[in-house]
Amino acid sequence: MFGPEQGHFALALACVLALVQFVLPLWGAARRNGRMVALAPYLAVSQLIALAMSFACLVLSAVRDDFSVQNVAANSSIAKPLLYKITGVWGNHEGSVLLWTLILGLCGAAVSVFGRNLPDILRARVLAILGGVSAGFQLFCLLTSDPFERVFPAPMDGQGMNPLLQDPGLAFHPPILYTGYVGFAVPFAFAVAALIEGRVDAAWGRWVRPWAVAAWCFLTCGIALGSWWSYYVLGWGGYWFWDPVENASLIPWLTGTALVHSAIVVEKREGLKIWTVLLAIATFSFSLSGTFLVRSGILNSVHAFANDPARGVFILGLLALVIGGSLALFAWRAPSLTSGGLFSPISREGSLVLNNILLCSICAVVVTGTMYPPFMQLLFGRTISVGKPFFDSATIPLTLPLLLAMGVGTALPWKRAQLAKTFSHLYAATGVAAIGVVLCFWKLSGILPVACGILAIWVIAASVSDVLRRLGLGHTGVRGMIARARSLPRSSWGAALAHIGAGIVVLGLCGMSQAEHAIVEIHVGETRSLGGDDWTLLDVHDRIGPNYKAMRADIAIHHNGHLVTIMHPERRDFTTQNQTTTEVSIHTNLITDLYGVIGDRHGSGANTTYVLRLHRNPLAPWMWLGGLVMAIGGAFSLSDRRLRVGAPKRSSIRNMARA
Repeated sequence: MFGPEQGHFALALACVLALVQFVLPLWGAARRNGRMVALAPYLAVSQLIALAMSFACLVLSAVRDDFSVQNVAANSSIAKPLLYKITGVWGNHEGSVLLWTLILGLCGAAVSVFGRNLPDILRARVLAILGGVSAGFQLFCLLTSDPFERVFPAPMDGQGMNPLLQDPGLAFHPPILYTGYVGFAVPFAFAVAALIEGRVDAAWGRWVRPWAVAAWCFLTCGIALGSWWSYYVLGWGGYWFWDPVENASLIPWLTGTALVHSAIVVEKREGLKIWTVLLAIATFSFSLSGTFLVRSGILNSVHAFANDPARGVFILGLLALVIGGSLALFAWRAPSLTSGGLFSPISREGSLVLNNILLCSICAVVVTGTMYPPFMQLLFGRTISVGKPFFDSATIPLTLPLLLAMGVGTALPWKRAQLAKTFSHLYAATGVAAIGVVLCFWKLSGILPVACGILAIWVIAASVSDVLRRLGLGHTGVRGMIARARSLPRSSWGAALAHIGAGIVVLGLCGMSQAEHAIVEIHVGETRSLGGDDWTLLDVHDRIGPNYKAMRADIAIHHNGHLVTIMHPERRDFTTQNQTTTEVSIHTNLITDLYGVIGDRHGSGANTTYVLRLHRNPLAPWMWLGGLVMAIGGAFSLSDRRLRVGAPKRSSIRNMARA
């Protein structure tokens, strides 16, 4: 019942449903036809059911080792562990596109179920836009990237999965990252629906903010998980390449962060309406652009899925239709959106505007550095490289004022601020930052790491100080503080946690700037010193894994004569793919990571030597801990009852003429 043919049929059915979901609700909203408008939620849920069946058929084909399916034959094998047979479904181009469409269908169904408080016509238009985007990707799936394509005769065994992808971290990284990417389709659909209607107000800001926050949470987790994967799997000791495909996820995260903050101004003050609509369009456009870059062959990366011009041309056409159409609608309708919510530059709104300017400036730098090399290659045939030195020198000067503004913005009131009163709220945070100056000059070297470390401590201190001020510390007793804590909106707790998480991430980056490493070639029994620790190669032996052979090292680490840990890095040979990978061994106390990698073996017998890469990475865990805290902060905001309940309906279609 759940075979490749059924999966292909279900995908085609979902495409038809998506096209109908795109056409009928828009037509019904234009004609004020209540029956057509009411169909939108049912079409969205039906499309999700068809997509879920299609995806389940592909998963079952992989689990059953059905090598008559080209996708399974090219990316799986009998010896592959069951977990990676399942997760390997989205570890390739065709499966990842199908997963993308499934998540997009899930977003449409979520709007249908959780958007019941929306005006009926607005919800119908939002679902129609989501249906149109979904139809485009499903056509892409059916016409150029069919995951159910057959191969005859079927091979006895498959080619196996890329060994780099055979890891739990990367197994769950794509679904989380894609949920962030695709989640921004909902704010995009709200923006296009608002342009069609010609109306953006506080209610619209209240409706769009939770969807933007949810997508931002998933994208934050996805980026953090991907960074962690590159740290402990690739074996080079770092956490971020400034790789073009990594940048493709960072770019929508930057504009998405700006969107989350500007939507607050729309909701609270009915300001920044046009800018917020543009950010919603830009964020999803960057998500789509990243998909095009990864799958067109324009960017060379260890993360790239495909190098197929036909696929690239199809996605380019889809980009032109979605992005070009939405921007054309914006150019036509945006001037009709009334502005409001006047405010002083020195105010909470002003700090959020500065936040937006700096985030978008960083985004512009990353876009320029990422796209300049391929454009130079395309236009002039020149091959150039833009790497870490450029990105660090161009983004850090913009990050410093951003961190400073984050701390000050927490103490500013809405509309207009009195500087003397604002600074009085920051005395404690300033004192903590002053202590941070001493710590940073003591522990860090280099003016930029020191400046970033001081401002990171400032952001954390200002966020904690703002919460304590709201709880009435120094002005009320313990019972009063507990009562205030219970009544304090969860969105306030969430904002504080997100800012604290950002500060923790920056501290982790500052610590990693002080990392020490060494590449040594030693015999068994020899010792090398690094960062005050003694690293001794105890033994090297072979072992057999499920679908690989491994050379495993035992490395003892001593500090001042006391054993800290014994590490077991591996070098794995996957015979089916004829590929070698490294399995990093990491010992952490959440303050410092000790990181070991085993490389080549030279010589034989008593003269055998082994190449080891040894790292001591201060504060490395803080980068991913901070990302987790940021995501938890976003989840706290989502749990706020005011966001769950939403704004009241503006209007109803109950009295519409029934066709």
